[in-house]
Amino acid sequence: MTQNQPFNLPQHRRLGEPKLKFGSAEPNAVDEHPLRGLLEFGPFGNRRLASVANPIRIAFIGQNVMIGRLRKLMTELRGSHSPRERKQFLIDYPGFSRVFGVSISPADNVTTVVLPDSLDDDLRNSAQPQHTLAEALTSAIMSLRAHLHAFDVVVLGLDDSKWSHCYHGVGEDDFDLHDHLKAYAASAGISLQIIRGGQSQRALEYFCRCSVMWRLGIAIYTKAGGIPWALADAVPNTAYIGIDYALRPGADPDDRFAICCAQVFDSDGAGLEFIAYGADDLLVQRRNPYLRKDQMLKVMSRSLSIYQRRQAGMMPERVVVHKNTEFKRDEIRGCLDAFSGVKDVELLQVQRSHGWTGVLFNKPREPHSYPSHRGQVLPIGEHEALVWTQGIIQSLNQGKGWYKEGKGIPTPLLITRFAGRGDFYDLCNETLALTKMNWNNDGPYTQMPVTLEYADVLAQVVKRMPHLEPRPYPVRLFM
Repeated sequence: MTQNQPFNLPQHRRLGEPKLKFGSAEPNAVDEHPLRGLLEFGPFGNRRLASVANPIRIAFIGQNVMIGRLRKLMTELRGSHSPRERKQFLIDYPGFSRVFGVSISPADNVTTVVLPDSLDDDLRNSAQPQHTLAEALTSAIMSLRAHLHAFDVVVLGLDDSKWSHCYHGVGEDDFDLHDHLKAYAASAGISLQIIRGGQSQRALEYFCRCSVMWRLGIAIYTKAGGIPWALADAVPNTAYIGIDYALRPGADPDDRFAICCAQVFDSDGAGLEFIAYGADDLLVQRRNPYLRKDQMLKVMSRSLSIYQRRQAGMMPERVVVHKNTEFKRDEIRGCLDAFSGVKDVELLQVQRSHGWTGVLFNKPREPHSYPSHRGQVLPIGEHEALVWTQGIIQSLNQGKGWYKEGKGIPTPLLITRFAGRGDFYDLCNETLALTKMNWNNDGPYTQMPVTLEYADVLAQVVKRMPHLEPRPYPVRLFM
């Protein structure tokens, strides 16, 4: 009988946890832990002159009782809180001004929009309550356009206990209240923070106030124009671009067209802006749209101009493009033509769904009590590799190990290169680092790199915008 023997997987590597940089320019002002780094060194935005207003002024929208709850929430943001969950990762929250170096306060009374209590009766009597609520809330948002100079962020309160049946369309009605409100607010140049209450898992009732304050504080600081942290070890003069698509709702299958969103980051991984491009006459396979060469050329050329405009006209030495579907031949040609003046162009497909998984074993037939480690890389072809962006992180919990997801087997990302010549492990390490750059959460990472996390959100929101203009949009308006 042949006994099981351990074998090394060819070319398998385990990458270290990427570091982030913060408000101090000192070489040692880096940390793997985003919250700890914020507290010790301040936000990265402090390096940029007058990047955020002080104080950050908050406008409010909601019914009378909700307005009171939202104001109390802003008062909580100024206080200190200790963690009651995720204690292996979450640290004490000492107050907004202590973390971000700026204060937060209510804006003038003219920026408080009180919704009538009669709105509840209107919703009960409406044949399409989701659209009745959307109209009331968008009207409230648009009424603030005349006072843009008086506030920085709008906080809008939704009561799940009364309105949750209005958040989505019924049947074939492709309606999403969150995306609808974000679209209209962004079109007006308004940064919108939606707060939901009425259930124990929502911000107003959630039992761990420390968790709520970290998450909400980072979100409001970012939506006011701040940059919490950036990548510490990014390749200089690199532009990172994420592409995603969304099909316009309600269009005839023969006439439907896609909204293509390309988001641009600089070499720090700090978000710049994005462009949205409406394209018809598309190749659509299994509901995945693909661009013609001229369409991809236009999208990438506009993306490149965003980077150059923010870098005093300088051309990047390197461009990395992420997409969650394969690059068709015409799309590759369009990218390479757009970046003809760039030395190194990397085109990467990053897939979340595939047939691969992996389990950690102590010895043959004896699975480990923990799942796989985050940062593992397993090449499965010359231009393909599996990268575990989820899993155990040893370094964040004094070497004891911490698994963010808490249960389940983490699925690796499948990365496939369609163009480029750089070291493939370096590309995997960059992808891993970009999972730490989503400022819309307080965790140590997300599964997907931020290039695709944000591009997906942007595409879903932008397809609902009343007017799609051919201009760059600040990312913070859509978070």
